[in-house]
Amino acid sequence: MDLLATNQLARAFDDDVYATPGNQANLARFNFLDPASRRFYPDWDQAADVAVAILRTEAGRNPHDKGLHDLVGELSTRSDEFRTRWGAHNVRHHGTGTKRFHHHAVGDLTLAYEGLEMAAEPGLTLTIYAAEPGSASEEGLRLLASWAATHQNEAPPMPSRTA
Repeated sequence: MDLLATNQLARAFDDDVYATPGNQANLARFNFLDPASRRFYPDWDQAADVAVAILRTEAGRNPHDKGLHDLVGELSTRSDEFRTRWGAHNVRHHGTGTKRFHHHAVGDLTLAYEGLEMAAEPGLTLTIYAAEPGSASEEGLRLLASWAATHQNEAPPMPSRTA
């Protein structure tokens, strides 16, 4: 659940994840240790369940991964919500679907996603998000993309949607 590479729009979209250095660009840390995640994920319980299930799947795929063991240990120690979910032993393949988000600058976004497994690098997934054409979510992403493109080397305030 480490964010290894992003484009400008994804970086702006995940602004909250990067805002707290302790998250270390890791979605599981963000989900369970950063209070901003409860705003970012309107369906927080579902996002938390999926995050743990993904980590469980990875633990089964590579049971000797020290970084994963360290992450699970950290989250188990610091988050009751994580510890409870980890104990349930749920596993899930994170493939396709729709997720809801609330971005602090552009508001509510509903995005379709698809995770593409990288055959040359087992364990790496390229996740693509897209908004329904003509939707308010597409408008929100356009606003966010415009901001990201014009302020890529600066750190001014994020845009806000007026409608």
